[in-house]
Formats: sequence, C-alpha cells, structure tokens
Amino acid sequence: MKASIELPALGESVVEGTVSRWLVAEGERVEVDQPLVEVTTDKVDAEIPSPVAGVVSEILAAEGDVVPVGGRLAVIDSEATASLASEPPVADKSASPAADPLRPEKARRADATPVARRLARESGVPLAEIEGSGISGRITKQDVLRHSRTASEASSPGAAGPVASRPPAASSPRPSRAPRVAASSRRGGSAYVPVDGDRVIPMSPMRRIIAEHMVYSKHTSPHVGSVTEVDMAGVVALRSHHKVAFQEANGIALTYLPFIVNAVVRALKEFPALNASVIEDAIVEKKSINVGLAVETEKGLVVPVVRNADRLSLSGLAAEIDDLASRARNKRLSADDLQGGTFTVSNPGRRGNLYGFAIINQPQVGIVRVGEMVKRPVVREVEEEEAILIRPMMHIALSYDHRAVDGAPANGFLYRIRELLERAEYDL
Repeated sequence: MKASIELPALGESVVEGTVSRWLVAEGERVEVDQPLVEVTTDKVDAEIPSPVAGVVSEILAAEGDVVPVGGRLAVIDSEATASLASEPPVADKSASPAADPLRPEKARRADATPVARRLARESGVPLAEIEGSGISGRITKQDVLRHSRTASEASSPGAAGPVASRPPAASSPRPSRAPRVAASSRRGGSAYVPVDGDRVIPMSPMRRIIAEHMVYSKHTSPHVGSVTEVDMAGVVALRSHHKVAFQEANGIALTYLPFIVNAVVRALKEFPALNASVIEDAIVEKKSINVGLAVETEKGLVVPVVRNADRLSLSGLAAEIDDLASRARNKRLSADDLQGGTFTVSNPGRRGNLYGFAIINQPQVGIVRVGEMVKRPVVREVEEEEAILIRPMMHIALSYDHRAVDGAPANGFLYRIRELLERAEYDL
C-alpha cells in the first residue's frame, strides 16, 4: 500500500514551504515518525515525519523546491522491500550528468548546502572545484561566492567596473528574479547593478519567504500607526522589589516583557476590535486571546504564540514567554507553537530603539512594537507644584489595519495599555 506524504499546514497564514534538506533517499526504509525532510517557512524550520513504516519509493520535490500546503513531497510503499543501492536524494538527481555539465560524478558527491548547490549551478561554478568551510567540509554559500570572486579576479586582474561586464549568471545569483527587477524598472524604478567590491548575498529560503509575507501584508492591510509614551516608574519599582524572590521561586528572571504583554491582554479584552481578523467582507472578533511574540533567531524572525494569555497570571506569562523564547532560539519550536495568534507584540530590545511601526502579522489586524526604556526629564505634579523629574520612559507603537479598526478605538486601546502600565497594579 502506498502512502502519499504531503506538506502539512505549518502555521497560520503559511501557504507554502521550501524543501531545505532530504533526510532519506529513494529506496531507503523508514519507520513511523522517522523524520523524512526539513522544510523552511516564514514561521519555522520543521521536520516532516513519516506517518507509516515502509520504503521511500518516490521523492517528488527536490531541495530548494517551493511546495504549497497539501502538495506532495514523497511516496512511501509500506509493502516494498528496501533497496540496497545507495542512491542520492532527488535533490542530487534533478538533472542528469548529460544534461547538466556542472554535475559530474565528483560534483554530485560534494557535500553542499541546498543554497550553495543552487548558487553554484546558477553561477556556473563546479562544486568539485570548491573547498568547503562548513562542518565536515560541507560547502556553504559563502564558499561559492568566495570561489566566484577569486575566479573573477584571476580572469580580470586589476579590473574595475560593473559586474555587468562579466557573464550574466555571475552577476545575478537568482536569475528567476530578473523579471521582477525589469518590471520595477518599467514602473519608473531603477535596478541597481552590483559593482566590484559589492557583496551579493542570496536570500535564504526563510528570508525570502519572510520578505514575501511582509510585502503581502502591506499590500493587503492599509497600515495606520499610532504611538504613546509610557512612564514605567511604577513597573520598574515593582520589578526591582520582587525580582530576586521571583527568580528564586520560579527559576527564571523577571523581565519587563510580561508586564507589557499583561497590559496588552487586558486592553484587548476591553477593545476586542483589535483581537480580530478580516475574512472577505466580514470582521471576526476572536474569542481566544493568543499573543504572538516576535523573536529574532539566527535564521530570521519567528512568532511563537502564548495561548489563552488572558487566563495566565503575570508569573504564568513570564514562564511561558521564557519557554517560548528559549525554544525559538534553540530551534525546538513545533508548528503548533506558531499557530493561532490573534495579536502580536514585538520587542526589538535595547540599543537606541526609540520606537518603530511593525508590519502586521497576517491575518491579524494589529501589532504593538515596544521601544527602549530610557531615563528622561519629564514634568510631573508634586505636592500641587509642577516639577521636573527623571523618569524611565518608553514608547509603544501600534500598527493597525484600517479596514477593521478606526482611529478612535485604536487610540483608546493604546491609551489603555499606557494607563495599565503606569498604574502598575499587578499580583506577583
């Protein structure tokens, strides 16, 4: 009996994934739940397990291929016998040696990342000539780029001028994007041509998908921004008083983010229009409040979700945030961790981040971005007299979808977040 392996939904609004690496080969026997393939989306890198035991009879998507959700990846025959032949995965068989002179026998044996292999093919660089600097000598995209630059310099010593004078494939690592550049030029834009000394960095699959998702969000939602300034003195005092005891009791540090998320959640309960999605000609206000937290990882931005955040205490939020952030940075998030978000909080961190307007995470209608907390002089009333005091101030910026939310409720929502933080009424 043959089972078709399809790309599952790997997160809300994810419609496709890129095959990063096959972990099995055709003819290989696999067991139930054995990882078959690594897939990259704008949300997460995920391993797709086998639902049945059997033999991989067909691999239908090569490394680097973009597959829609529900698209077929492979076929497993539960009644077949494993082949003894050690055939390479389909990603290494996408072109025959006769059809692709860049893939002689030695090159096919070269261990390279999918991006490096694709870049080498597009740039006309035989993998067999490249020395890998990765783990166990694996060839990386930087190895390919370095080899290309060295070869170019050797063929044109002392040359200076636009890369356009070189063969076209060497000047553009992704020829398939050329039509888009040409289209932008026709709209009045100017396509930049790299010159000697420029560093051309091909987008990773995750970076490319994130870029497409951001463009889609800006195209779909009319973004409007609003910003408020919050006096965090009460929160700072409360945290300072409890942080040692909190860490001893819970085993984690008490940061400012749980206070902010708690205020956002309480404000969402009062302004449900921000906890919604636009579906065709209707606005759906969500019953659950599931807060996504934008976390920067070495591979790009991911947004794990704190589910039912309105049911958690401050300490519960702190524990959940710490767990999700840790698993995101250690690449241990599951697809379930990234689904079902109804609103997002982005905290880019310190180092000069005053405020900024984030792009809405579709299909949500709002996102807040937290600025750096900085001590500044402000005017306050002290004993019925105005005085200049030094206070820890923070900007919080809201981006919202004007299809679903008007200015008055959006500003009311942001004002309520400020009010809750400045009151600093929390149970620890």
